[in-house]
Amino acid sequence: MNAPVNLTEHQIQDSVQKSGMALDKKRYLWMISPALPVIGIGILAGYQFSPKPLKKFFALGGPIVLHIVIPSIDTLIGKDSNNPTTEDIKLLEQDPYYSRLVKSFIPLQYIANVYACYLASRKETSLLDKILLGVSMGAINGIAINTAHELSHKSDRLDHILSHLALVPTGYNHFRIEHPYGHHKCAATPEDPASSKMGETFYEFWPRTVFGSLKSSIEIETKRLKRKGLSFWSKENELLQGWGMSATFHSSMVAVFGKGTIPYLATQAFYGLSLFEIINYIEHYGLLRQQDENGKYERTMPEHSWNNNNIVTNLFLYQLQRHSDHHAYPTRPFQALRHFDEAPELPSGYASMLLPALIPSLWFKIMDKRVFEHYRGNLNKANIHPKRRAQIFKKFGVIDKLLSKEAV
Repeated sequence: MNAPVNLTEHQIQDSVQKSGMALDKKRYLWMISPALPVIGIGILAGYQFSPKPLKKFFALGGPIVLHIVIPSIDTLIGKDSNNPTTEDIKLLEQDPYYSRLVKSFIPLQYIANVYACYLASRKETSLLDKILLGVSMGAINGIAINTAHELSHKSDRLDHILSHLALVPTGYNHFRIEHPYGHHKCAATPEDPASSKMGETFYEFWPRTVFGSLKSSIEIETKRLKRKGLSFWSKENELLQGWGMSATFHSSMVAVFGKGTIPYLATQAFYGLSLFEIINYIEHYGLLRQQDENGKYERTMPEHSWNNNNIVTNLFLYQLQRHSDHHAYPTRPFQALRHFDEAPELPSGYASMLLPALIPSLWFKIMDKRVFEHYRGNLNKANIHPKRRAQIFKKFGVIDKLLSKEAV
């Protein structure tokens, strides 16, 4: 039966929320992600008040949680069996609870960052400890880029500002522009700086994606402003606005807490953006959208993203591992994303894949065979690093059509 037309907006929202509670068994578990900065605050407090022998342990609390605790729990708990139906998606998308949850991450993130700056400013905090604290907070600020990611796809200007705020500690504000308007257009193609190629190490990918995405964002914003008859240096330039916010934050922390915070600030920014780029490295590794005879790429499909359905990592990352559905429906909120059985599957969650991605020989051993199997032995369909193309084809004993044509 349809709802009466005289229901108030509050009553409609209340009905949607009750429906959401029935549809989403993980409804309150999603609080795990915005609780991450609270964990960070706890780690910082542990560092401040623990006896000296334990201080290094707490200083490294972020990486311990990220690289050991989360992957271990993720493996034990396993995969998520919940997949919303078309009807479920409509109700879940209307529930404001999830949007509020995402936004709640940001004030907690700033409390943790200010606290860390205070600890880094103290005379008794050694340079090594400042760096270690930077690594721990970098883990949180790197995951904050995922909060910015969720908000960057919204149409509301306030969401865009909040997206920039989540990016401010890492200074990665160009992501707000490049990701929705650049990466989503070019994902799983050689033209995309955020799509890694088979045979490309993370250390080769890092400069290509960091500087390539920056260049792409400048081009995108320049074209947008030009369509409005404005120059790049206009006050409407969202890149300049974001960079200004970042500069204000970092200069304010130095002004308030002193130059002793600089090693901490630099470390957390570098580690945070690098952590996020490891995720980028994982998401589309070796996958390629095919071209028609006119050189036009096919639309992005589930087979163009590496997915994983492990529940714990998905709770921390707003279901980023259901990456195929995100690319198919970029504006769809995280709570409504679906799992596809036909999508290429990672052997474990993103958290478990972070360290292997940093060890090229191990990464290639794990992933190259998966790319090969995904394309059923036809590596001509894969996105391969040009420098290692011949080596990879020789390794798998298959014929490279490109080299065959050159020989002819």
